Amino acid sequence: MQRRQLIFSGRVQGVGFRFTAGNIASDLGLTGWVKNNLDGTVTMEVQGNSLKIYQLIKELKNDGYIKIEHIESYSKDIVDNESKFRTIY
Repeated sequence: MQRRQLIFSGRVQGVGFRFTAGNIASDLGLTGWVKNNLDGTVTMEVQGNSLKIYQLIKELKNDGYIKIEHIESYSKDIVDNESKFRTIY
């Protein structure tokens, strides 16, 4: 179990990134959140099995509308009792 903060840059806003990430994360049983940033990047905190987090990133990279050019990744403390993945508007 791990928690990662991921900051995505590229064509990541206006292409369904948050919606797609939310669906994939929920299907994989991951928890956390995703939000757009004013600078055009998207920040995500995701928690769960490391292989499932990798699978989430892989599926986002394979999406036809999303174009991830760079990902910053940071380790974060586990959030106890988090039960779902949500989109922050």
